Amino acid sequence: MLIRNADVWGHGRADVRLVGQSIGAIGALDPQPGERIIEAAGGALLPGLHDHHIHLAALAARAASIACGPPEVATPEDLAAQLDRPGDGWLRGTGYHESVMGLPDAIALDAMVPDRPLRIQHRSGRMWLLNSAALDALLARAPAPPGLERTGNRHTGRLFEEDDWLQQTLGSQPPDFAAVSSELAGYGVTGVTDMSPRNDSAIAAHFTAEIESGALVQRAWLAGNLGLAQAEPGPWRLGAAKLHLHENALPDFDAACVFIDAAHRQNRAVATHCVSEVELVFALAAIAEAGPGPDDRIEHASIANAALVAQVAELGLAVVSQPHFVAERGDRYLLDVEARHQNDLYRLASLKSAGITLAGGSDAPFGGVDPWAAMAAAVSRQTRGGLVIGADEALSPEEALALYLADPEDLSLQRPIAPGAPADLCLLDRPWCEARRRLTADDLRATFIAGRCIHDRVDQSPA
Repeated sequence: MLIRNADVWGHGRADVRLVGQSIGAIGALDPQPGERIIEAAGGALLPGLHDHHIHLAALAARAASIACGPPEVATPEDLAAQLDRPGDGWLRGTGYHESVMGLPDAIALDAMVPDRPLRIQHRSGRMWLLNSAALDALLARAPAPPGLERTGNRHTGRLFEEDDWLQQTLGSQPPDFAAVSSELAGYGVTGVTDMSPRNDSAIAAHFTAEIESGALVQRAWLAGNLGLAQAEPGPWRLGAAKLHLHENALPDFDAACVFIDAAHRQNRAVATHCVSEVELVFALAAIAEAGPGPDDRIEHASIANAALVAQVAELGLAVVSQPHFVAERGDRYLLDVEARHQNDLYRLASLKSAGITLAGGSDAPFGGVDPWAAMAAAVSRQTRGGLVIGADEALSPEEALALYLADPEDLSLQRPIAPGAPADLCLLDRPWCEARRRLTADDLRATFIAGRCIHDRVDQSPA
């Protein structure tokens, strides 16, 4: 395949030949007999984008779920209207936030859905809200787990940190990835790092099946628990060991240090979930005690003051951020987050200035999946309401793009377009000098993975 007359990232105007799964040549190239030719017409040809923090199974499950939080749902009346669906089987909601109506118990949910089982996932992904029919159905199949809250002699319906119990009790299987893989390809995403802390040998086998069947076309890295290292090898790469912290239930400090050491003994990095200042303080102390590994990373770093930024830099840790949360959740942050912490939210430029390696991930389905929207948010730092959070943390368009060009094997490196490199590319319908002012997925023309065009809009003219 020959991509002609492209604005090639790192090269300027050139032709690019794809040979097998790799880039064969770059320059002024003559077509070969029978070769497919794509006329780029000066459009930017970029390395394919990589989502460094995503939850594919949860994202795929969202397609069969009801949105139960902002922006679609803002009031109890909105929620009741969303849940008013025909049928008598399970209802599954996602994205709930307590700004809608606090944390409703089963009785409150019964007023909206009295006659069929309902489970609603909080947007953090760490708790479920169940109505009475759901409680009855689940407890008829299995004893109550420790994370099912009780008040007196009754269960409230609030289920904390019990996804494994819920999945086993429901007998549910991981979903098909074809639809979400196609959606990601439509954004130019050619690789993903799945950061679900529950990833184990079973989910690894599912990834193998999805990749081998062609349902999942992106290259995949799997982070997860320590047992994932013993999974049957497959067409995916082993990623970091995930240390998932929760401020209200932090693990024993010594146990966290043992986890970090065990991951390093597996030659794996540690990826530590930190969405609060307390979690980040704990994580940095544990990593300092156990000893940092060369590729250890902090996921989110949602709130980081200057002193904590300095500690992250001193330990040589990378940060995988979600710039779009400023856009998607920023108006809520300005209401909920203490004023002294608002400029500490999802720092970017100050991390980069401190010499910290940065990469970007969607956290989908808990955040939007569009990396171009995330890039735009990294540049503007604007909320949906038009307010700006941490203007000094803004990146340039090139720095924002670089978050998604980082090499998943070494976030400090950028994946190039070069002869011999994997032919994982995305082609835009205009030069980068124009696209950088827009940062929108509307500019994507085609996505290539391993030399194969897996998303194609090449017949459409520029807007």
